[in-house]
Amino acid sequence: METVLNELVEKLKEAYQDRLVSVVLYGSAVTGDHQPKFSDYNVLCVVAELTRRELAAGEPIFRWWREHGSPSPLLLTEEELATSTDCFAIEFRDIQSCHKILHGRDLVTGLAIDGSFYRAQVEHDLRTKLLRLRQKAAGMLSDGDLLRRLLLDSISTFCVLFRHALLLDGVDAPLRKREIVQAARDRFRFDAAPFERLLDVREERIKPREVDAESLLDAYLAGISVVIAAVDRLEK
Repeated sequence: METVLNELVEKLKEAYQDRLVSVVLYGSAVTGDHQPKFSDYNVLCVVAELTRRELAAGEPIFRWWREHGSPSPLLLTEEELATSTDCFAIEFRDIQSCHKILHGRDLVTGLAIDGSFYRAQVEHDLRTKLLRLRQKAAGMLSDGDLLRRLLLDSISTFCVLFRHALLLDGVDAPLRKREIVQAARDRFRFDAAPFERLLDVREERIKPREVDAESLLDAYLAGISVVIAAVDRLEK
Protein backbone atom coordinates (compact mmCIF):
# COMPACT_ATOMS: atom_id res chain seq x y z
CA MET A 1 0.00 0.00 0.00
CA GLU A 2 2.70 2.51 1.02
CA THR A 3 4.51 2.15 -2.31
CA VAL A 4 1.51 2.88 -4.51
CA LEU A 5 0.33 5.74 -2.26
CA ASN A 6 3.78 7.31 -2.32
CA GLU A 7 3.78 7.03 -6.10
CA LEU A 8 0.37 8.69 -6.26
CA VAL A 9 1.57 11.60 -4.13
CA GLU A 10 4.68 12.08 -6.26
CA LYS A 11 2.58 12.13 -9.43
CA LEU A 12 0.20 14.69 -7.88
CA LYS A 13 3.08 16.89 -6.73
CA GLU A 14 4.61 16.82 -10.19
CA ALA A 15 1.28 17.65 -11.85
CA TYR A 16 0.10 20.41 -9.51
CA GLN A 17 3.40 21.66 -8.02
CA ASP A 18 2.80 24.49 -5.51
CA ARG A 19 -0.95 24.39 -6.22
CA LEU A 20 -1.20 21.07 -4.35
CA VAL A 21 -2.38 22.00 -0.84
CA SER A 22 -3.09 18.61 0.77
CA VAL A 23 -3.49 14.90 0.02
CA VAL A 24 -5.51 12.88 2.54
CA LEU A 25 -6.10 9.13 2.78
CA TYR A 26 -9.34 8.09 4.49
CA GLY A 27 -11.70 5.13 4.75
CA SER A 28 -11.00 1.47 5.43
CA ALA A 29 -7.30 1.76 4.56
CA VAL A 30 -6.91 3.95 7.65
CA THR A 31 -9.36 2.23 10.00
CA GLY A 32 -7.65 -1.15 9.48
CA ASP A 33 -10.83 -2.61 7.97
CA HIS A 34 -9.44 -2.86 4.43
CA GLN A 35 -10.29 -6.03 2.49
CA PRO A 36 -8.29 -6.20 -0.78
CA LYS A 37 -10.99 -8.02 -2.77
CA PHE A 38 -13.74 -5.57 -1.82
CA SER A 39 -12.12 -2.34 -0.59
CA ASP A 40 -10.33 0.45 -2.40
CA TYR A 41 -8.17 3.39 -1.38
CA ASN A 42 -10.03 6.66 -0.85
CA VAL A 43 -8.07 9.86 -1.34
CA LEU A 44 -9.00 13.53 -0.94
CA CYS A 45 -6.88 15.97 -2.94
CA VAL A 46 -7.07 19.70 -2.13
CA VAL A 47 -5.79 22.01 -4.86
CA ALA A 48 -5.47 25.80 -4.78
CA GLU A 49 -7.66 26.14 -7.85
CA LEU A 50 -9.54 23.75 -10.09
CA THR A 51 -9.76 24.80 -13.71
CA ARG A 52 -9.47 22.93 -16.98
CA ARG A 53 -5.69 23.08 -16.53
CA GLU A 54 -5.82 21.10 -13.26
CA LEU A 55 -8.30 18.60 -14.64
CA ALA A 56 -6.12 17.98 -17.67
CA ALA A 57 -3.00 17.61 -15.52
CA GLY A 58 -4.76 15.03 -13.38
CA GLU A 59 -6.26 12.95 -16.18
CA PRO A 60 -3.34 10.49 -16.69
CA ILE A 61 -2.84 10.20 -12.92
CA PHE A 62 -6.46 9.40 -12.25
CA ARG A 63 -6.54 6.89 -15.11
CA TRP A 64 -3.47 5.19 -13.65
CA TRP A 65 -5.03 5.21 -10.17
CA ARG A 66 -8.27 3.65 -11.42
CA GLU A 67 -6.24 0.93 -13.12
CA HIS A 68 -4.96 0.08 -9.62
CA GLY A 69 -8.57 -0.55 -8.60
CA SER A 70 -9.42 2.64 -6.71
CA PRO A 71 -11.76 5.53 -7.53
CA SER A 72 -10.35 8.85 -8.69
CA PRO A 73 -9.34 11.13 -5.78
CA LEU A 74 -11.89 13.68 -4.64
CA LEU A 75 -10.81 17.06 -5.97
CA LEU A 76 -11.70 20.14 -3.90
CA THR A 77 -10.38 23.63 -3.43
CA GLU A 78 -9.68 24.80 0.11
CA GLU A 79 -12.74 27.08 -0.02
CA GLU A 80 -14.98 24.23 -1.17
CA LEU A 81 -13.68 22.05 1.64
CA ALA A 82 -14.62 24.67 4.22
CA THR A 83 -18.03 25.56 2.81
CA SER A 84 -19.57 22.23 1.78
CA THR A 85 -19.70 20.45 5.13
CA ASP A 86 -23.45 21.04 5.46
CA CYS A 87 -24.32 19.03 2.34
CA PHE A 88 -21.62 16.39 2.85
CA ALA A 89 -21.80 16.00 6.62
CA ILE A 90 -21.64 12.19 6.47
CA GLU A 91 -18.58 12.15 4.25
CA PHE A 92 -16.66 14.82 6.15
CA ARG A 93 -17.47 13.32 9.55
CA ASP A 94 -16.04 10.01 8.32
CA ILE A 95 -12.92 11.64 6.89
CA GLN A 96 -12.39 13.69 10.05
CA SER A 97 -12.82 10.69 12.37
CA CYS A 98 -10.10 8.65 10.69
CA HIS A 99 -7.62 9.98 8.14
CA LYS A 100 -3.93 10.16 7.31
CA ILE A 101 -2.17 13.16 5.78
CA LEU A 102 -0.05 11.98 2.86
CA HIS A 103 1.11 15.44 1.80
CA GLY A 104 0.73 19.07 2.79
CA ARG A 105 -1.42 20.69 5.44
CA ASP A 106 -3.97 19.00 7.68
CA LEU A 107 -7.16 20.81 6.71
CA VAL A 108 -9.40 18.06 8.08
CA THR A 109 -8.83 17.81 11.84
CA GLY A 110 -10.00 21.35 12.59
CA LEU A 111 -12.74 21.39 9.97
CA ALA A 112 -16.02 22.83 11.32
CA ILE A 113 -18.73 20.43 10.16
CA ASP A 114 -22.17 21.99 9.80
CA GLY A 115 -24.75 19.44 11.01
CA SER A 116 -27.83 21.38 9.82
CA PHE A 117 -28.93 18.63 7.45
CA TYR A 118 -27.08 15.71 9.00
CA ARG A 119 -30.08 13.67 10.16
CA ALA A 120 -31.91 14.28 6.90
CA GLN A 121 -28.86 13.23 4.88
CA VAL A 122 -28.50 9.98 6.84
CA GLU A 123 -32.17 9.12 6.33
CA HIS A 124 -32.07 10.15 2.68
CA ASP A 125 -29.02 8.03 1.94
CA LEU A 126 -30.42 5.01 3.80
CA ARG A 127 -33.73 5.20 1.94
CA THR A 128 -32.05 5.80 -1.43
CA LYS A 129 -29.66 2.87 -1.01
CA LEU A 130 -32.51 0.60 0.10
CA LEU A 131 -34.62 1.55 -2.92
CA ARG A 132 -31.71 0.91 -5.30
CA LEU A 133 -30.94 -2.38 -3.61
CA ARG A 134 -34.54 -3.55 -4.07
CA GLN A 135 -34.58 -2.44 -7.70
CA LYS A 136 -31.40 -4.32 -8.51
CA ALA A 137 -32.35 -7.41 -6.50
CA ALA A 138 -35.65 -7.64 -8.35
CA GLY A 139 -33.76 -8.21 -11.58
CA MET A 140 -31.43 -10.95 -10.32
CA LEU A 141 -33.30 -13.12 -7.82
CA SER A 142 -32.92 -16.14 -10.09
CA ASP A 143 -29.13 -15.71 -10.26
CA GLY A 144 -27.61 -16.50 -6.87
CA ASP A 145 -24.11 -15.36 -7.83
CA LEU A 146 -25.28 -11.93 -8.98
CA LEU A 147 -27.49 -11.48 -5.95
CA ARG A 148 -24.65 -12.44 -3.62
CA ARG A 149 -22.34 -9.94 -5.31
CA LEU A 150 -25.00 -7.25 -4.99
CA LEU A 151 -25.32 -7.81 -1.25
CA LEU A 152 -21.56 -7.99 -0.78
CA ASP A 153 -21.13 -4.73 -2.67
CA SER A 154 -23.79 -3.03 -0.55
CA ILE A 155 -22.73 -4.08 2.95
CA SER A 156 -19.94 -1.52 3.25
CA THR A 157 -22.26 1.39 2.43
CA PHE A 158 -24.88 0.25 4.92
CA CYS A 159 -22.24 -0.15 7.62
CA VAL A 160 -21.21 3.47 7.07
CA LEU A 161 -24.82 4.63 7.31
CA PHE A 162 -25.54 2.46 10.36
CA ARG A 163 -22.58 4.11 12.04
CA HIS A 164 -24.08 7.53 11.43
CA ALA A 165 -27.48 6.35 12.65
CA LEU A 166 -25.75 5.36 15.89
CA LEU A 167 -23.98 8.72 16.15
CA LEU A 168 -27.28 10.53 15.63
CA ASP A 169 -28.77 8.44 18.43
CA GLY A 170 -26.00 9.48 20.80
CA VAL A 171 -23.93 6.30 20.61
CA ASP A 172 -20.13 6.46 20.46
CA ALA A 173 -20.05 4.36 17.32
CA PRO A 174 -17.06 2.16 16.37
CA LEU A 175 -15.24 2.39 13.03
CA ARG A 176 -14.89 -1.26 12.01
CA LYS A 177 -17.74 -2.79 10.04
CA ARG A 178 -18.38 -5.85 12.21
CA GLU A 179 -18.38 -3.76 15.38
CA ILE A 180 -20.73 -1.25 13.76
CA VAL A 181 -23.19 -4.03 12.89
CA GLN A 182 -23.07 -5.41 16.42
CA ALA A 183 -23.59 -1.96 17.96
CA ALA A 184 -26.50 -1.22 15.60
CA ARG A 185 -28.04 -4.61 16.38
CA ASP A 186 -27.90 -3.91 20.10
CA ARG A 187 -29.25 -0.37 19.74
CA PHE A 188 -31.94 -0.81 17.11
CA ARG A 189 -32.89 -4.46 17.68
CA PHE A 190 -32.75 -6.27 14.34
CA ASP A 191 -31.44 -9.59 13.09
CA ALA A 192 -27.77 -8.98 12.32
CA ALA A 193 -27.07 -12.51 11.05
CA PRO A 194 -27.20 -11.67 7.30
CA PHE A 195 -24.89 -8.69 7.78
CA GLU A 196 -22.40 -10.76 9.76
CA ARG A 197 -22.59 -13.56 7.20
CA LEU A 198 -21.70 -11.15 4.39
CA LEU A 199 -18.84 -9.74 6.45
CA ASP A 200 -17.59 -13.29 6.90
CA VAL A 201 -17.20 -13.48 3.12
CA ARG A 202 -15.50 -10.08 2.89
CA GLU A 203 -13.05 -11.09 5.61
CA GLU A 204 -12.45 -14.46 3.90
CA ARG A 205 -13.68 -16.44 6.88
CA ILE A 206 -15.94 -18.39 4.52
CA LYS A 207 -16.10 -18.84 0.75
CA PRO A 208 -18.71 -16.85 -1.23
CA ARG A 209 -20.38 -20.08 -2.38
CA GLU A 210 -21.19 -20.90 1.23
CA VAL A 211 -23.66 -18.01 1.31
CA ASP A 212 -27.18 -18.45 -0.02
CA ALA A 213 -27.97 -14.82 -0.84
CA GLU A 214 -31.67 -15.41 -1.47
CA SER A 215 -32.16 -16.82 2.03
CA LEU A 216 -30.48 -13.71 3.53
CA LEU A 217 -32.39 -11.13 1.54
CA ASP A 218 -35.57 -10.73 3.62
CA ALA A 219 -33.73 -10.30 6.93
CA TYR A 220 -31.15 -8.03 5.29
CA LEU A 221 -33.82 -5.70 3.90
CA ALA A 222 -35.75 -5.82 7.18
CA GLY A 223 -32.67 -4.83 9.18
CA ILE A 224 -32.08 -1.80 6.97
CA SER A 225 -35.74 -0.79 7.35
CA VAL A 226 -35.48 -0.99 11.15
CA VAL A 227 -32.54 1.42 11.15
CA ILE A 228 -34.36 3.80 8.79
CA ALA A 229 -37.36 3.84 11.10
CA ALA A 230 -35.10 4.60 14.07
CA VAL A 231 -33.49 7.55 12.26
CA ASP A 232 -36.91 8.82 11.19
CA ARG A 233 -38.05 8.89 14.85
CA LEU A 234 -35.15 11.07 15.92
CA GLU A 235 -35.83 14.75 16.59
CA LYS A 236 -36.12 16.63 13.31
